[in-house]
Amino acid sequence: MTIDLPPSPGTQLTFAVPKGRILDEALPVMARAGVVPHADFHDKSNRSLSFDTTRPDMRIIRVRAFDVATFVAHGAAQVGIVGSDVIEEFDYSDLYAPVDLDIGHCRLSVARLADDPADPAGVSHLRVATKYPNLTARHFERQGIQAECVKLNGAMELAPSLGLARQIVDLVSTGTTLKQNGLVETQRIIDITARLIVNRAAFKTDARVAALVAAFRADAESREAASDKAEEITA
Repeated sequence: MTIDLPPSPGTQLTFAVPKGRILDEALPVMARAGVVPHADFHDKSNRSLSFDTTRPDMRIIRVRAFDVATFVAHGAAQVGIVGSDVIEEFDYSDLYAPVDLDIGHCRLSVARLADDPADPAGVSHLRVATKYPNLTARHFERQGIQAECVKLNGAMELAPSLGLARQIVDLVSTGTTLKQNGLVETQRIIDITARLIVNRAAFKTDARVAALVAAFRADAESREAASDKAEEITA
């Protein structure tokens, strides 16, 4: 895909991408939209957080997923890619998520020990380990339960067996990690995909940002059309 981008106004765009699960799927999508990092980005021994791209007016920063949303919402980065779980958790008013990239599929779920016989129905208070305290609190509030959220950034699956929390709320893809740690998935909170996010002010004032949104949207629509056609052929 050839992208006809508007001229640079003289400032460098910053494109934020997350470390971890989404990045491998995001890179081909980014390339088709004209966002291609230099080779040092792929060097596993490189500890840099900021990288040049094939565009002289754009750099890429690679940070934690939660930080992608923060950088973009506050205008330190103008564009980024992040899971919809992060968008929902922070609910930044200055963040706009115009394109569902249809990658990074997983879900945010509640899990407990498989041998925990108690049904939480009817309880008014529950301690839950999670790195999503806002989503977790809202989910249990809808059930009339006050969730005491214990914030963890990793090793979530250990919390129930060590008595830190009765249940956990975490990302689930295949469920293998839960099973290996003696846990079972009990409720699905939201389904998650990766989204293109932009700073609202930058989207309104910088034509390059709007052009990137159009390029990513065109790619997403092209992939969706191809998928629909493939389904018709195999039907």
